[in-house]
Amino acid sequence: METPQLKPRILVIEDELPMRAALEKCLAGEGYRVMTAAEGETGLERVRHEQPDLVLLDVMMPRLDGFALCAELRRLANPVPVLMLTAKGQLGDRVRGLDAGADDYLVKPFSTEELLARVRALLRRAERPRQSSRQLRLGEVRIDFARQRAWRGRRELHLTAKEFAILRLLGDAPGQAVSRERFLDVVWGYGAFPTTRTVDSHIAMLRAKVEPDPDRPRFIQTVHGVGYRLAAPLEGPPADFTEA
Repeated sequence: METPQLKPRILVIEDELPMRAALEKCLAGEGYRVMTAAEGETGLERVRHEQPDLVLLDVMMPRLDGFALCAELRRLANPVPVLMLTAKGQLGDRVRGLDAGADDYLVKPFSTEELLARVRALLRRAERPRQSSRQLRLGEVRIDFARQRAWRGRRELHLTAKEFAILRLLGDAPGQAVSRERFLDVVWGYGAFPTTRTVDSHIAMLRAKVEPDPDRPRFIQTVHGVGYRLAAPLEGPPADFTEA
């Protein structure tokens, strides 16, 4: 049975409580899953560890403002789309925000309709180049996501539906850290399990099936304090990609 399509996760970073609450209500009313942060440092950590699909970022915040936060995300090569929200409407501020790495800029006050239209546009733009992996090769292990089958050499492996989903999520972002929260969100549906240890136990079982030495994983690597990443690049099927 296929996992239901989940709505995108949006992080709102806004230090003013009334505006933060209004944005959360507006976005949640459209079915988006909304997270919030009241200041820049917390917002930066949430982006890094929870990997939202879109960030709504206020510019005027104490300590770490929106310009600096966005610039830091781009310095870290984080590609999350950023929609900047600010009361500043001067051309210089808009240019500065875009130069810092923002994808779009919305000046307060703005209408709900315009905000939602820009959110939809940024999410479409981010989704367009993303093609889900169909096949994956990890050394002698070959995975065919379309048929939900896997082989080590010519011996077929038994992988569960969740193990296929874990590998697909890793394969869609080779070399990038995927947080435990992201696994729970995409593979299980966030909130289905109360602890991220669920992810760790499934990763251990998956390593036992696909790693040459599960105690020294070569492909599914741990990113301490975050989650896991796939060390091997995504590959098309080799010439001998055949069933036993």
